[in-house]
Amino acid sequence: MEAAVLTCAQLGLDPLRALFSRYGITLEQVPDGEPIPGSFFGEREAGLIGRCLWVRGDTPVHSALHEGCHLICMDEERRRVLHTDAGGEYEEENGVLYLQILLTDLLPGFSRADMQNDMDRWGYTFRLGSARAWFEQDADDARAWLLQHGLITAAETPTWRLRA
Repeated sequence: MEAAVLTCAQLGLDPLRALFSRYGITLEQVPDGEPIPGSFFGEREAGLIGRCLWVRGDTPVHSALHEGCHLICMDEERRRVLHTDAGGEYEEENGVLYLQILLTDLLPGFSRADMQNDMDRWGYTFRLGSARAWFEQDADDARAWLLQHGLITAAETPTWRLRA
């Protein structure tokens, strides 16, 4: 049985579209039951092709945010040829995780705690045992990476820029 997490259908696609459009990222919906283009993990996980994020109604919101944050955090060279595998190094992955938690502040009805709980239920793993513990106690390197690349401000608000 799959973990119960908030889906794109439950949240609604409009808040996700509005969020990602500020970055120049297009959100496309795939009909229920159809394969998701560009999905690295398949099933109901979000997909990436170019500057397009693909989801279905049953796609977890955490997956949509995670893959969308990969688009934000990768450099332009990788973004130009992106199809399915976001790739990236360890530091970038941590930046993606941190940013996906920050961006939940901008989604009505979905909090950081909700995101962290969904990440834990889905099987994300962290040294300190939970997404919340990692975010609050062990993510200084992720925050610094996002600041270094101009993706967040010192107040942890998004700059609405893609990594150059």
